[in-house]
Amino acid sequence: MTEPCDLSALEARALIGRRALSPVELLESCLKRVGEVNHAVNAMVAIDEPAARAAAKAAEAQVMAGGPLGPLHGLPVGIKDLEETKGLRTTYGSPIFADFVPEADCGMVANLRRAGAVVMGKTNTPEFGAGANTRNAVYGVTGNPFDPMKSAAGSSGGSGVALACGMAPICSGSDTGGSLRNPAAFNGIVGYRPSPGLVPSEKRGHGWSGLPVLGPMARNVPDTALLLSAMASDDAMDPLAYTLPGEAVRGVPARYHPLAPVDLASLRLAISVDFGQAPVEKLIREAFAIRSRAIAPLFGAAEEADPDCRGGDEAFEVLRAIAFLSAHAQKVRERPQDVGPNVRANVEEGLRYTVEDAANAAQAQTRMYRAWQHFFARHDVLITPAITLSPRPWKELFPAEIDGVKTRSYFHWLACAYYPTLCGHPAISLPMGVDALGMPFGLQIVGPRGGDALVLRVAAAIEAAFVGDAALRRPVPDLAALRAATPIREVPGALGWD
Repeated sequence: MTEPCDLSALEARALIGRRALSPVELLESCLKRVGEVNHAVNAMVAIDEPAARAAAKAAEAQVMAGGPLGPLHGLPVGIKDLEETKGLRTTYGSPIFADFVPEADCGMVANLRRAGAVVMGKTNTPEFGAGANTRNAVYGVTGNPFDPMKSAAGSSGGSGVALACGMAPICSGSDTGGSLRNPAAFNGIVGYRPSPGLVPSEKRGHGWSGLPVLGPMARNVPDTALLLSAMASDDAMDPLAYTLPGEAVRGVPARYHPLAPVDLASLRLAISVDFGQAPVEKLIREAFAIRSRAIAPLFGAAEEADPDCRGGDEAFEVLRAIAFLSAHAQKVRERPQDVGPNVRANVEEGLRYTVEDAANAAQAQTRMYRAWQHFFARHDVLITPAITLSPRPWKELFPAEIDGVKTRSYFHWLACAYYPTLCGHPAISLPMGVDALGMPFGLQIVGPRGGDALVLRVAAAIEAAFVGDAALRRPVPDLAALRAATPIREVPGALGWD
């Protein structure tokens, strides 16, 4: 029998609307799952059960009253611990904010509450989102549900693991170098990076930069689109989230949910294993080849083709370091003992760059963006691996080499994800079975400029095409093994950065 926590978000929402499932019953099922398996993976890190139960009871009362219900009404949601939640501890994974309890929600969380979601708790993240290995000195490490000794990726690692384990039907995340897509790939769920400005953020330090975005995560594509429809909006505090007089340019929920069908046979598919330069390990190349051969016949035309990414590594390194420098240099100067190695490394790197370096990076980013527009004039969508390697042990702070070749930075292994970031193109990580080591494989689907609805529709069609294929559908972790597992916090090295 399916537990309520294992229902899709759309299934649960439909049952709630028909009074066949109580929001209270759904929340209790999710809390029960947390109690059963969270010790093994450490995905949910702060939960105010009385507040969550009160919100679920209020949602139940609204259902019984017969009034209009929001699109997320009664659905528990996990919020990444980089986003402020009123009355619920928000640490950013940093000892500096270990006891911080916000007095107000950030704009995205407020939108989710208005849509009827029940904020269930916070999901783990690396310190200030730095790095794609979810470890910090406040809550410790988050383990992969398919092997808790391996990395859950990040920085939305807690959300990815919570979804994979059935702790919540929907979760929030954020993405600069792939932080929505990397943990989706590692944990066998869906993570979607929207176009900059579609999900507004009033707190982005560099307001005109399209590198960091907020976005949705779920267990399937339609649920991801449902959550996106509630996240998408306008906010004058975000300069990228603009409107025309009386007309919403970006935040139109009906564009993303429900998803209209798409005829894949009418589309031109580009296939790239490494964008022409990313350090993709042999095991992932082989897994991608199997999937691209299965997907290509669904499209009207398919060919191997790489978008031009020359200069992308250097540009991302500089632009990312500049952002960390402005956000965290003061912390490194004043409280170095409370700042972890990834943040320190970014600040130190940023201090080494010159104004000329910044100018060259911006120029390279623009050149690459324009090259991508020519590429997408010839192709409708692009598929690639979502990440360059199979999950490795979380005790490794970052992959220093791939197939024996040294990586150029602690985030170079995220190159497949950060190239679309640089160009501002929407991208999704879709779970498609497991690799040769039995770990989840994520397929990245990249769309044209502004093609959010297209990416979601294509992903949904590919997902539906393989839902009956045991080798290529979404993998599910062994919950019984997680229930019996040793608490991850007892494993040496699980707490802190060392």
